[in-house]
Amino acid sequence: MAENRNDNPVENAPSNGRFTIRSLISTEDSIKAQYGQQESAYDTFNPNNLTQTSTLYMRTFGYNTVDAIPNYDHYANTEISGQIKKVRPTLEDLHSILKQDSSHHLDPPDYDNTVEPPDGEAENTEQKPAGEPVRFGWIKGVMIRCMLNIWGVILYLRLPWITAQAGIALTWLIIFMSVTVTSITGLSISAISTNGKVKSGGTYFLISRSLGPELGGSIGLIFAFANAVAVAMHTVGFAETVRDLLRDYDSTIVDPINDIRIIGIITVIVLLGISLAGMEWEAKAQILFFIVIMISFANYLVGTVIPATEEKQAKGFFSYRADIFAENFVPKWRGQDGSFFGMFSIFFPSATGILAGANISGDLKDPTVAIPKGTLMSIFWTTVSYLVISATIGSCVVRDASGSLNDTITDGGLNCVGLACGYGWNFTDCATKQNCKYGLINQYQSMSMVSGFAPLVTAGIFGATLSSALACLVSAPKVFQCLCKDNLYPLIGFFGKGYGKNNEPIRGYLLTFLIASAFILIGELNTIAPIISNFFLCSYALINFSCFHASITNSPGWRPSFKYYSKWASLFGAVASVVIMFLLAWESALIAIGIVIFLLGYVLYKKPEANWGSSVQAGSYNMALSYCVGLNQVEEHIKNFRPQCLVLTGPPNFRPALVDFVGTFTKKQSLMICGNVIIGPRKQKLQEISPEGHIKWLNKRKIKAFYTGLIADDLRSGTQMLIQAAGLGHMRPNVLVMGFKKNWSTSHPRSTENYVGILHDALDFKCGLCLLRMKEGINISRVMQAHINPVYEQTEEPKLKDGGENGASCSAQSTLDPEAVTVEQQASTIFQIKQDKKTIDIYWLFDDGGLTLLIPYLLSRKKRWQKAKIRVFVGGQINRMDEECKAMISLLSKFRIGFHEVHVLPDINQKPRPEHIKRFEDLIAPYMLNDGFKDELTVNEMRRDCPWKISDEEIKKNRAKSLRQIRLNEVLLDYSRDAGLIVITMPIARKGKCPSTLYMAWLETLSQDLRPPVLLTRGNQQNVLTMYCQ
Repeated sequence: MAENRNDNPVENAPSNGRFTIRSLISTEDSIKAQYGQQESAYDTFNPNNLTQTSTLYMRTFGYNTVDAIPNYDHYANTEISGQIKKVRPTLEDLHSILKQDSSHHLDPPDYDNTVEPPDGEAENTEQKPAGEPVRFGWIKGVMIRCMLNIWGVILYLRLPWITAQAGIALTWLIIFMSVTVTSITGLSISAISTNGKVKSGGTYFLISRSLGPELGGSIGLIFAFANAVAVAMHTVGFAETVRDLLRDYDSTIVDPINDIRIIGIITVIVLLGISLAGMEWEAKAQILFFIVIMISFANYLVGTVIPATEEKQAKGFFSYRADIFAENFVPKWRGQDGSFFGMFSIFFPSATGILAGANISGDLKDPTVAIPKGTLMSIFWTTVSYLVISATIGSCVVRDASGSLNDTITDGGLNCVGLACGYGWNFTDCATKQNCKYGLINQYQSMSMVSGFAPLVTAGIFGATLSSALACLVSAPKVFQCLCKDNLYPLIGFFGKGYGKNNEPIRGYLLTFLIASAFILIGELNTIAPIISNFFLCSYALINFSCFHASITNSPGWRPSFKYYSKWASLFGAVASVVIMFLLAWESALIAIGIVIFLLGYVLYKKPEANWGSSVQAGSYNMALSYCVGLNQVEEHIKNFRPQCLVLTGPPNFRPALVDFVGTFTKKQSLMICGNVIIGPRKQKLQEISPEGHIKWLNKRKIKAFYTGLIADDLRSGTQMLIQAAGLGHMRPNVLVMGFKKNWSTSHPRSTENYVGILHDALDFKCGLCLLRMKEGINISRVMQAHINPVYEQTEEPKLKDGGENGASCSAQSTLDPEAVTVEQQASTIFQIKQDKKTIDIYWLFDDGGLTLLIPYLLSRKKRWQKAKIRVFVGGQINRMDEECKAMISLLSKFRIGFHEVHVLPDINQKPRPEHIKRFEDLIAPYMLNDGFKDELTVNEMRRDCPWKISDEEIKKNRAKSLRQIRLNEVLLDYSRDAGLIVITMPIARKGKCPSTLYMAWLETLSQDLRPPVLLTRGNQQNVLTMYCQ
């Protein structure tokens, strides 16, 4: 028992079965006083402690027990340094014998340690250990970081220009379209991030753990690259601002383009230095940038209400005017990018910053709280800021202005065109020629011109661009580091190494620096921005699809604490992201999707050993379950017949030839179940029934099969259970495959009786039969044991139980450690070799429904056997050979069975050679009853004790059939000595009329002395082939 009842329950213990930690602790003193014991180290494995004097459990339940209450440590995969992790007692500890094992020490529940202090006290009572990594909350770690990234270069340098091109109305539409996609993505990522503990890796971690390593790996690589390119985009935006400042003072370094390159490279080197200094310094820099941006916003808004000076009016600023708002409300496209989706492609990267917080998930205190809260708040406030700036600057500044103080109206404005004419300015000349240097559509620095103090806006531009560049410079290595540690792709593991208390990916920082530097050399912001748009949209599409797929599969593991999401909204977000990709630039969209498919195909091909409980696995289960149930609703049809094989392999690694043979013609086509009957007492054999090692062996050998093991008293009863219970619905075995019992004549006759009984049982259950015989034998367990365990010696006992070669059971002495088996070199068999110049000889001697033909045909469709010639042999009369040959050719043609030759055997009824007859008689001699001179009572007693004995009458009745098997063996030796495989219709013995030893003698004689593998096949006398199309 796992528990010992307390005969004297605690008087103060709660009696209604409900308890709390507070109530339990309050009774501690009374319990100690009653039992007179003090608490000490508790060892649940010590039988002396399993008494009522152990008070730690009695204070909870009122009696002593090994059982443990729910505890965080029981479910956590990580361990806290310096603390002993609590371990839940195993099922054996509770249900069976409690064994002493120091490696699995069970600590009693320590209530004093689990009581949480009141709010605000934890920080005072616990000191931060030295060297603990820096962790951020939702404001500093996510919201501010995302807002800074969203407010990047587009806000200051492109939003006024986009407003002039698209007009206020379409600019708002562009903003709302972007925000719709990002908001849905924010809701999706909030749901995913709250569905379990989030570690480092950001977007890659969330997608890969939701959709699996295939899609997660491909999008992780692309997303890390996109962030590296985004560093270049924001740095180029900063460099443009510095270059324009230099140009205002008539100063250049080399020329406008090279100035951007030089400034950009210097800037990214400085940012790299901040990143290498650590996350704490990077976070301080981000706070500084945030303050600067807030000041610049306030400065801009104040500037819009200050009356315009004459210099600002010359540059197009006239403060708030209704007619300017009306003029700028509608679009006015200009230039190569002058289109709605051209503007959208330039603006959309500014919305991609919503993942900046998620990308440093490993540096957050509580990612499941910080990511949803910070991400959604950042989307809201940045959207408001975009809308306000677009509306305000579109109400204050005209599209075209010369900037010259001399362009005032002097002639009464007769030749003046445009809104500025009403305010005393004539910009008609430059507006007509479209060479104005100022105005909303010509000057990127419009916000600086409008603001109350221009240097503050310039500082805001510096803060926005540098903060976004810094966030991307940190995000890319963090995502890439997690990808490298998962070892999904070759040659990238070098960059996965972390340094310092925050596990900083210094090598990843350097790689990101090199990629960013390469794109900075392009030097053109409008060229770089569309490049990364599609990469980010790929990420958004997969994040939304991850949320939708996890929801639609109804997996019990999908339990996000964030409830404000919709699976259909996520699906819409995924589709919208893909559509936008093609609307922006269909060429780059195809390239991005092509890269994702290529990386996806690589991971699918490599099949990494990563099991993260993805929604793809849940979806596969749902589909499999749905299809299996659906099969039950459809009546089976002969056209869809497939040989669904139950293969009695025992441990599959013991009989690799049998596994390879059946696996060849069932692979991707029909069901294969490897059955293992473990013989012995259930209590002793429970440890051997675990399927993990056998499944690993099958997977390593690339065999598409299931494994089923069971414990039985003997082989026959176990096989009966397997035949009846294996499978699911219509996915259940209809063919029993076994190895030929090669040692039947030397093993105990009772094992032969059981073996033949299994064949009768299979036919009783309407299953077909296949027996595979190979000259060198099938069972290599003795070789395996000798190789792994040199002191292995098999006793005589297994012979009485499994017969060695029957391909079914696993005895105590012949069991290998499955884990040891998987690391052993795989044994090669003849069925792994191409059979190009061989033949498959089919001896279709009796009509069994067509199984004898179907299995070789399926085998011939496989790559290793597709060049082998199929020869069909049938019995016939010597005077009707041509007619019977034509009839068989016609039948095979109607069955659409590809064959090369058809042979009629007219001599199978000839008398075999005397020496072969003598050999058969010697084979059955030990099993003869010799009842010719015995009375009936004696014969019946002998029969009851030894049912395998053969009477003289049975020999006489079955003489013709015996001679037929001897003669067939001679025919096989004549015709098929060099074949690759011989398939022959197996004779059937009538139950109760043919002793098992006589039947085994027939099978032995029929297949002996043959060099090729021999497959003895018998269908269940029901059609498995059809010549009709319905």
